[in-house]
Amino acid sequence: MKDGMDYRALLASDTPLIDVRAPIEFAQGAMPAALNLPLMNDDERAAVGTCYKREGPDAALALGHSLVNGDTRDARIHAWRETCLAHPGGYLCCARGGQRSHISQAWLKEAGVDYPLVKGGYKALRQTAIQATAEQVQKPMVLIGGCTGNGKTRLVKQHTQGIDLEGLAHHRGSSFGRTLTPQLSQASFENQLAVELLKKDAARWVLEDEGRMIGSNHLPECLRDRMEQASIVVVEDPFEIRLARLREEYFDHMWADFSSTYGEDAGWKEYSDYLHHGLFAIRRRLGLQRFAEFSALLDSALIQQQRSGNTEAHFSWLAPLLNDYYDPMYNYQLEQKAEKIVYRGTFCDVGDYLK
Repeated sequence: MKDGMDYRALLASDTPLIDVRAPIEFAQGAMPAALNLPLMNDDERAAVGTCYKREGPDAALALGHSLVNGDTRDARIHAWRETCLAHPGGYLCCARGGQRSHISQAWLKEAGVDYPLVKGGYKALRQTAIQATAEQVQKPMVLIGGCTGNGKTRLVKQHTQGIDLEGLAHHRGSSFGRTLTPQLSQASFENQLAVELLKKDAARWVLEDEGRMIGSNHLPECLRDRMEQASIVVVEDPFEIRLARLREEYFDHMWADFSSTYGEDAGWKEYSDYLHHGLFAIRRRLGLQRFAEFSALLDSALIQQQRSGNTEAHFSWLAPLLNDYYDPMYNYQLEQKAEKIVYRGTFCDVGDYLK
């Protein structure tokens, strides 16, 4: 808490934040409830920064005012004003609660809107998020393990104490794990995680047994350390049920997402590229001959899907991929954690056990 500000309550309540930092700063790290309405764009900020280094703060401030003037200034004030009126309980936020948020606040006041700012800015919120995560992950936790297609993420999502790490990362963890929502920067991913932990503030956590990386995002070290000590429950559903889940998730849903986002023709190319890229990413581990075989089966399955609309033909390569690659890899990893396994059962059994 700084100067009376309860940062944790601010983050946990999804309090709207008008983040006036430049877009490049926002992309590097932002809070989930923040909207980027910059005082200066990237080029203006760079010019002011260069001027600050060469000529000092007064010259930099003067340059900033000359760059953000007239119609540009009016347009930015208008955008802030509209957002403030739409979110009366929000705050202004800049990097450290310094000049940019104070200038934005003063201009808003001239326009008839009195809006508070976050003391300490994004930096204070970021430090709060890091500290909150480090504290929250000290609580007891249980991991849900099991081979691909066992519905681990579904179990996490349906549990009141579950934290869906893959959902927060916008990635399903495997080489076919990308979604149509781009992954966030590392800092933004960590901020999302912290806010989720603060919102739920559970007595214990239910998480999926993840590796260090989920796509391009890595789990915070404090969380990884605790996960390595946690007990594990393992889901073991029949192979056919796992295939049906994966068919729905990786083929039916992904094709629907690609076609609705890009249209029929462009969507088909994106969908095809997505599946080919997933195979290509593991070509070395498969071996080039096996990779070529699976690629040919994938091409054939795509032709059949395009003709009939049926995605079942993908089992021709998916089933051996699970048997030859994913299952042996995960079973080996699970053997290394055998002493932590406290329960094994079907999807329904594990769901009941976790209750």
